[in-house]
Amino acid sequence: MKIVIAPDSFKGSLTAKQVGDAIAAGVRKALPDSDIVIKPMADGGEGTLQCLVDATGGKILQATVKNPLGRQITAEFGILGDGKTCVIEMAAASGLYLIDASERNPLVTTTYGFGQLIKAGLDLGCRRFILGIGGSATNDGGAGMLQALGFALLDGDGQPLAFGGGELHKLERIDSSSADPRLSECVFTIACDVDNPFVGPNGASHVFGPQKGATPEMVKLLDDNLRHFADVIEQTRGIAIHDLPGTGAAGGVAGALLAFLNGELKSGIQIVSETTRLAEAMEGADLVFTGEGQVDHQTAQGKTPCGVAKLAQQRGIPVIVLAGSIGTGIEALYKHGVTAVASIINKPMTLEQAMAQTAGLLEQAAEQLTRIFATKGGLS
Repeated sequence: MKIVIAPDSFKGSLTAKQVGDAIAAGVRKALPDSDIVIKPMADGGEGTLQCLVDATGGKILQATVKNPLGRQITAEFGILGDGKTCVIEMAAASGLYLIDASERNPLVTTTYGFGQLIKAGLDLGCRRFILGIGGSATNDGGAGMLQALGFALLDGDGQPLAFGGGELHKLERIDSSSADPRLSECVFTIACDVDNPFVGPNGASHVFGPQKGATPEMVKLLDDNLRHFADVIEQTRGIAIHDLPGTGAAGGVAGALLAFLNGELKSGIQIVSETTRLAEAMEGADLVFTGEGQVDHQTAQGKTPCGVAKLAQQRGIPVIVLAGSIGTGIEALYKHGVTAVASIINKPMTLEQAMAQTAGLLEQAAEQLTRIFATKGGLS
């Protein structure tokens, strides 16, 4: 039997690679001679960097950048095994978790550090970038990122704008003459699983602003400022991003990536699947294991197990999803190719106990389920 193991991480417990190794150990106990292929996976959110580095034999590096409030921090980014592709999680430099709740203010938070990570990748010779843009603390439309890459955002007096979405109403013109020339040689792929536009009731400010500390008054101001920013972008680049689906992601940074860096929006699971060549690995497989810590109704909305199952379904391969806990609404997964969802918990225990024993629980569950599928009634 050929068995493909393509799990996400179990947040706070194991990386995707560690999950894959634990499942593989269980499979080998049941079928010592099986052909096992492990493909660590992610959906574009937290853990994508580690997943892709592990899957391609790459490396994780560090750079000194500005956090959302302009303070110097050390942030991680990755270079894939090809030595040419840079993977960046925006949250590493511009993430909400980097600042205290009392300091969250999207009028002043900036994406400058995110731009610095892109520049760090350029300096190392990378010309292909995979960008995970979830978890940001910002609502500046990517203005700070552009500034870090050499674009001059100028007010009526020709002075550079200060950081933050609260400054964008002062913008008069964008000067690209000093932008990093290496950007024109690059391909930027953006992991984005939302379709929110840049502005409006469903835009960046109204939908995501409140979770970043915006009051109702701030939301209106930020939306007006992003609209003005989009107007200037249209005058400068000839691209109207106001209502384009997805451009509101990460406080509008997706809009700036599309307008200035020719970025391409893709679902996170699609990016990871293509990078790890998961579809090729599935050829000739008899069974696929995937999983993540919590499986519920949200899993069918672009999460790793659903994406993996869809690829397997196209090839007629059964899929088992292993989960730390199972919520409601998992029935939606069955139409996307999931054969069964199984919890790894084998007795009453606390969350802390489960997280401490995740590897052993995964191994045990994988062994038992493989034994079932390897019987005459399974995949013989």
